[in-house]
Amino acid sequence: MNAPAMGHGHLAQDRSVKKAKVERTALRRVLSFAGPHRRTIGFFLALTVLDALLVAVPPLLMQRIIDDGVADGDTRLVVWLAVAVGVVAVVSALLTVGSGLLSSRIGEGLIYDLRTKVFSHVQRLPLAFFTQTQTGALVSRLNNDVIGAQRAFTSTLQSTVANLIGVVVVGATMLVLSWQVTLACVAMVPFLLIASKWVGGKVSGLTRAQMDGNADMGNTMTERFNIGGALLLKLFGRPTFEDAHYAGKAAVVRDLGVKISLYTRSYMAVMALVPALATALVYGIGGVMAINASLTVGTVVALSILLTRLLGPLQALANVRIDIMTALVSFDRVFEILDLPSSITEKPDAITLAGNRAGVEFRDVHFAYPASGSAPAPSLGAVAQTRSDAGVPVLNGVSFTARPGEMIALVGPSGAGKSTLTHLVARLYDVDSGQVRVGDVDVRDLTSASLTDTVGYVTQDAHMFHDTIRANLAYARRDADEAAMWDALERAQVADLVRNLPAGLDTVVGDRGYRLSGGERQRLAIARLLLKSPAVVVLDEATAHLDSESEAAVQRALDAALEGRTSLVVAHRLSTVRNADQILVVDGGKIVEQGTHLDLLGQRGLYAELHATQFEGQSAV
Repeated sequence: MNAPAMGHGHLAQDRSVKKAKVERTALRRVLSFAGPHRRTIGFFLALTVLDALLVAVPPLLMQRIIDDGVADGDTRLVVWLAVAVGVVAVVSALLTVGSGLLSSRIGEGLIYDLRTKVFSHVQRLPLAFFTQTQTGALVSRLNNDVIGAQRAFTSTLQSTVANLIGVVVVGATMLVLSWQVTLACVAMVPFLLIASKWVGGKVSGLTRAQMDGNADMGNTMTERFNIGGALLLKLFGRPTFEDAHYAGKAAVVRDLGVKISLYTRSYMAVMALVPALATALVYGIGGVMAINASLTVGTVVALSILLTRLLGPLQALANVRIDIMTALVSFDRVFEILDLPSSITEKPDAITLAGNRAGVEFRDVHFAYPASGSAPAPSLGAVAQTRSDAGVPVLNGVSFTARPGEMIALVGPSGAGKSTLTHLVARLYDVDSGQVRVGDVDVRDLTSASLTDTVGYVTQDAHMFHDTIRANLAYARRDADEAAMWDALERAQVADLVRNLPAGLDTVVGDRGYRLSGGERQRLAIARLLLKSPAVVVLDEATAHLDSESEAAVQRALDAALEGRTSLVVAHRLSTVRNADQILVVDGGKIVEQGTHLDLLGQRGLYAELHATQFEGQSAV
């Protein structure tokens, strides 16, 4: 007899799963996911039931072969009954293949439905969710928990139905053949269940610790093997330390694996021992009864075969509630993501902003980042990832106007609230009070699509997907042809670079664009912006940390990007914003000075101090 698999069962011994309760609303919601697959599930169950009903047929045929064929010397009957055994085996195999195919269609279909629904929902959550969430935990929901939920409709459903029918059919058949032998064998079942429960309880804690250890190793490798981590490791030259650090984590997983193997082997030994003892009982008691003519030899053989098809399903049924709860817990963890509310919602009567010119206006804006208590999903590591300034007012009564085509510069010390102002323009967050208006419309009254089309960004660390230049550019405008891409690259001062690359537009830029220099990556980001052609441009430290040559090239590209567009430019380097129509000096979440470059120098305030610090020893203008 094949011992029952431990993989899912021992994890099901988790106390949190045992204590979980099934709510009717949750069950209804789970069943709603089965709706699109109900016809396939029906066929799947029909094949499973038919296959389970056949489980007692071969042993009964073997009984007839021995008692009616071999004992009576009827060669013809032996041949026909042997053929019948073969036919049943073929039919059972076909049913197994058919149910396996349907199970795969149901399972993969359910995984697809869950993954696409979760992915679609997550990418529409506000930026605050991502700042408060551990990415690895979120990805795990799309992988591990979705697969765990899928088991409810495939392996758990199939094994429960098949085992239940199998136990009833096999048990009834054995009782009909010999109730004495059957009761003697069933007396061995408690030993099987006790061993399963004891070993399962031991292994569950060890397995959870091993999973945590594997996750810890995975996090270590992810941090060290991405381009930023690898660069840090090379620069600080600590491979020996990293070897020891990783070896320590791997040793924990190794030791846990040895303990798990010991308990698992012990469990497997019991799983082999109990059926062997039960088989001995069948042949011992049955053999005596056959000698006394109470049973036939064929019946003893049939009981022996049936026994092997009884103990395994009985042990599986003992854990069926926990298996179901394990699957439902996975569903619950998926639902936790799907139920996360979005603080950034589009009104039913939202306005579509039209035109290629739009101004920006802030009216008495107050804002604070979400506090740790408002973290939407603590199980995703939200509290640990909450911003240090959460709940603290960042903007206090900010008001200004950028008329269409104007360039507004935002300067001031770090942490003053400059980047926060730019986040509110694209409605990455909603204000606590006041209004942010684009095109003379409150951004909360605009459709998300039209606001996204109207506002374009170039940030300090322009992100690039690990894909081709063509794909990264097309992300701004999916219908852009190659001519439009080259035009954007020309205006961004980066066309010659792309032409000289081995694969041109089809060159892969690497993880986050690390195969490109900072200046090259910034100019590609500007090309992407130009391809999008927004009415409002936001530049958040777009030239920070660039060398003079790269800054000059990027600045020429920015001149093309800003031409004729309303622009908000966050800058630490004051030399890049001297020609701005207005310069707003932000400090402590307020605009403390406002005017042109020369006006602000004349006021001898904070701007003049910042300018003097940056250009000490140079001309004041």
